Amino acid sequence: MLLAQLVDDPSARPDEFPTEEAQETERQRLFDLIERLVRWESSNAEAVLAEARAEIRRCFDGDPPPVLDPFAGGGSTPLKAQRLGLEAHASDLNPVAVPINKALIEIPPRWADKPPVHPVDDLRFEVATWRGAPGRAEDVRHYGRWMRGEAERRLGHLYPDAKLDDGSTAKVIAWIWARTVSCPNPACGAKMPLASSFWLGKKKGKETWIDPRVVDGHVELRIGTGPQGPPVDRTAGRNGATCLVCDTPVPLAHIRAEGKAGRMGARLMAVAAEGDRRRIYLPPT
Repeated sequence: MLLAQLVDDPSARPDEFPTEEAQETERQRLFDLIERLVRWESSNAEAVLAEARAEIRRCFDGDPPPVLDPFAGGGSTPLKAQRLGLEAHASDLNPVAVPINKALIEIPPRWADKPPVHPVDDLRFEVATWRGAPGRAEDVRHYGRWMRGEAERRLGHLYPDAKLDDGSTAKVIAWIWARTVSCPNPACGAKMPLASSFWLGKKKGKETWIDPRVVDGHVELRIGTGPQGPPVDRTAGRNGATCLVCDTPVPLAHIRAEGKAGRMGARLMAVAAEGDRRRIYLPPT
């Protein structure tokens, strides 16, 4: 797209291409360049990129205009502009797109063709290894590993591994919680888990769900499996909730009032752990 916008059609240069046949021959040469440029394998084909840059410079006497993209989104247009040797300016109204463009368009060129900032002990690496952005990519990997290690060292004890039935442990993917409020029924008063769904996984053959059981006036939570699903679909919705202990319907106004009064609680519903190419769901302890 950029090349087609910036490179003149041969008909605009009648002094070089005076006949329609000459213009068509030149036009097909440019089409061939575009076809070679858009191939995936040409992403890092320096010879093809150099040919495209030369065509653009020729049309502007060596001083092509900058490319301005005020709604750049993921930054594909300004990125391609840079690869074609053009000065690129990008922005967006979307606050997510802005840092993406900074990381993609603004920051990498400043340290292009340079080695990593962090010390590299492997003597096999030479200066030529860092042509382009690999130096920055290596820094991201290195300091990413460092940050993850530091986070695990400082905070790991707050996120313990899950203990499986066979005595082994597994990394926890998620702790699944639900808000709670007290049942307004004066004869009950149980802590009601406000769950919009008790399903944990619906993949065929691996159906898993939370199985709430009422025991001695309170709700116990277990893990159920099978296509039959949980005994109740949910306890809370847009119109209010239902107490599992006494079946009392609870209006949404009561739930909001409990929240505003600071009496809303939370309860661990299930633990999702990392298994062998699958998730393992465990009851809360």
